[in-house]
Amino acid sequence: MMEQLNEFVHMGGYASYVWSAFGLSVVILMAGFYLPMQKEKSILQKIRKNLERMERSK
Repeated sequence: MMEQLNEFVHMGGYASYVWSAFGLSVVILMAGFYLPMQKEKSILQKIRKNLERMERSK
């Protein structure tokens, strides 16, 4: 069992390529979810500020 796990982790000598590609893919996918949410939050805050400013100027 441990030998199979060890073989899997080492990927037949290509572990550095495989795991770095896997890690980079995970980072890119996480950024693809996180960055748009942050942008939306920023846009909504700007809209709220503009609405408050418009309400005060009436």
